[in-house]
Amino acid sequence: MFTRSLLSVFEEDAGTLTDYTNQLLQSMQRVYGAQSEMGLATEQLSRQLLEYEKQNFALGKGDEEVISTLQQFAKTVGELNTLHSELATQMADRMIFPMIQFREKDLTEISTLREIFGIASDAHVHSFPLTEHEAAMVKYSRLPKKKENEKVKAELVGEVAYSRRKQHQASMQYYCALNALQYRKRVAMLEPMLGYTQAQINFYKKGIDLVSKKMDSFLGSVSSMTQNIQAQLDSEAEAMRMTQRELLSMEDTVYMPDRDPAPVNRTLIQKAGYLNIRNKTGLVTTAWDRLYFFTQGGNLMCQPRGAVAGGMVLDLDNSSVMAVECEDRRYCFQITSPNGKTSMILQAESKREYEEWICTLNNISRQIYLTDNPEAVAIRLNQTAIQAVTPITSFEKRGEGSPNPDRLASIMQRKHLTSSAPEPEDLIVPGTPIQFDIMLPASEFQDQNRAGGRRTNPFGETDDDCSPESDDSLLQQVFAVRFLGSMAVRSGQTQEVIYEAMRQVLAARAIHNIFRTTESHLMVTSSCLRLIDPQTQVTRIGFQLQEVTQFVAHQENGRLMGFVVEGRDWGEDDEEGEPSFSAFVFESNTEGEKICYTISLGKDIMEAKKDPEALVQLLKNMPLTNEGKFLLLDNETGNTANGGAPDEEESEA
Repeated sequence: MFTRSLLSVFEEDAGTLTDYTNQLLQSMQRVYGAQSEMGLATEQLSRQLLEYEKQNFALGKGDEEVISTLQQFAKTVGELNTLHSELATQMADRMIFPMIQFREKDLTEISTLREIFGIASDAHVHSFPLTEHEAAMVKYSRLPKKKENEKVKAELVGEVAYSRRKQHQASMQYYCALNALQYRKRVAMLEPMLGYTQAQINFYKKGIDLVSKKMDSFLGSVSSMTQNIQAQLDSEAEAMRMTQRELLSMEDTVYMPDRDPAPVNRTLIQKAGYLNIRNKTGLVTTAWDRLYFFTQGGNLMCQPRGAVAGGMVLDLDNSSVMAVECEDRRYCFQITSPNGKTSMILQAESKREYEEWICTLNNISRQIYLTDNPEAVAIRLNQTAIQAVTPITSFEKRGEGSPNPDRLASIMQRKHLTSSAPEPEDLIVPGTPIQFDIMLPASEFQDQNRAGGRRTNPFGETDDDCSPESDDSLLQQVFAVRFLGSMAVRSGQTQEVIYEAMRQVLAARAIHNIFRTTESHLMVTSSCLRLIDPQTQVTRIGFQLQEVTQFVAHQENGRLMGFVVEGRDWGEDDEEGEPSFSAFVFESNTEGEKICYTISLGKDIMEAKKDPEALVQLLKNMPLTNEGKFLLLDNETGNTANGGAPDEEESEA
C-alpha cells in the first residue's frame, strides 16, 4: 500500500510538471517570437531610414544634414539589428531548445515507461487489460490439488517467474526514471533562464559593464548549482544501476510462488495482500476473483479493481476463521460472522500466506488488537491459531478453545449510575470501532440488496419489517442527510451518549482524513426510519420507530443530529439476551431539530394509534395533505429522489 501510494504521488508530480512545462514553453516561445519580430522590425527601420535619401521631395533642398543624420541612425539601428538577431539566436539555442529537449526526451520517456509499467504490472491498478502476470497467476491458481502434472506445474511456475521478472524490470526502470526526473526538472527549469539571462547581458554588455560584473557572480553561482545537481543525478543513477544489477542477478526461485523460506509469523495483528475470493454466479456455479485485501483494526477491507480506496467487507470481531477443503483449490479458508449468516471463502497464493492469514484473522477475531501488548497475547494464543490451520470440512469440528465473552453486557453490569455527569468511558467503551459507511463493497452483498434482501448491520439493525410496502402510515417525511458514522454505545437512555458519539465520530474522521460522505434520503414515518439510496431507491438500512430510544440535534452545530437504536443480543436456544444500543450520527441539509421533531411526531402517532380517540384529536390539531397524511415541511430532496443527487459531497462537519 505504501509503495502504491508513493508511486501515485510521483506520477501526479510528473503530470503536474508536464502541464507546467508546456505553459512555460509557450511563454518562452512568445518572448522568442517578440525578439525575432524586434530584429525584423529594426532591420526594416534601418532600410527605411536609408530610403529617405532616395525620395524625390519637391522641397528637398537643405536636407543634407538630415540625410547624414538618418544614415548614422540607420547604421546604429543596423548594429542594433545585428545585436537583436544575435539575441534571438541565443534565445533559441539557450532557452527554447533545452526546454523542448526536456519535454520531448525526459517527459516523453516517463510517459512511455508508464505505459510499459502499466502493461507489466497489476492491471486493475492502472485500468489496463489483464496482464501477463495476472494471466500467469490465474493459470497457476488453477493447479489441481490432486493428480498434479509435474511438467505442467513446472511450466506454469516458470511462466509466473518470467512474468514477475519482467514486471520487476519494468517497475525498476519506471522508478529510476521517476527519481531521475526530480533532478532533471531542476536543471530543466534553471538552464533555460540561465541562457536567457546570459543572452540579455551579452546584448547590453557594452553599456552595463559594471552591472554585468555584478551579475557574473550570480550567474556563476547558478552554474555551480546546476553542476552540483548534475553530479547528484549521476551518483543517484549509478546507485540505482548497482541495485538493478543486484536484483537482476538473483535466481528465479526468488520470484516463484510457494518458495518463500521465511518462517510463518503467527503473532500478526494486521496483514495485506492478494487473495482469491469465491463468488456465486448462479444457483450451483461459482467464480473466483483475485482482489487486494487488508485488515484495518477489527475489519477486513477490500480494494476492488479500479478503486482508489478500500471498503469494509466484514467485521472480524468474534468471527470464525478456519481452513476448509475445496475440491478445485488449495490453501482455502473460510470466515464466518458470529451469527453465522455471513461467510466467505478465500484462497491464498502460498502455504505461508495461507497460514499467516488464518493466524492473523484469528488474532483479530479475539480482539487482541485492543489489548496493551497485542504481540504477547498473540503468542499465548498461538496454539489455538495452529489448530485453525489444520484443514477441516465442517464447522462442527471447530475446537472449543476460542472464548467469546459478552464484554458489553459485563460492563453494563458493573456500571453504577450516579447523579453527576457521566464520563466518556461510561457512555462508550474505549476503542469501540466506528463504521463510516453503510454500504459494503463486496458484490455478493450488493446482489442481496438488488434481490430484495436486507443486509445485516453489525451495529444494531433488527430483523423487523421496514420495507417500502409497509409505509402506509399517516406520516411520511423525507430529509436529505449524509451518514457520518455509527458505533456501539453502552446506554440508550440519555442524550449525552449521542453527543459523545458525535464527538468521537467527528474526531475519528479528522484524524484519519475522512472528509467524503455519501448523501442519502432519511424517510421518517409513523412506523419506521429508512435510509434510502437516492439513485437506486434501495433501502440501505431501516429501523422500527419503537426501537429508537433517543434522538437529539447538536447544541452548537444545528445540522448535526443523531439517534440511538436498541437491539437484542440473542443467546443460545433463541433466548432473548441483554439489550444492545447503537448510535447513528448524520449531517442534514436543514436543521437537525426538524428531523427530531418529525421523529417525535412519528412516535406520538404510533402511541396515538393505540387509542382511537387520541388519534382523532391528533388529526384535528395537525394539517393534512390531500392524501390524508400529516403536512409538516416540503421534502428537501426535490427532484433528487429520482436519482439526480450526487453520489458524494464534502461534509462541513
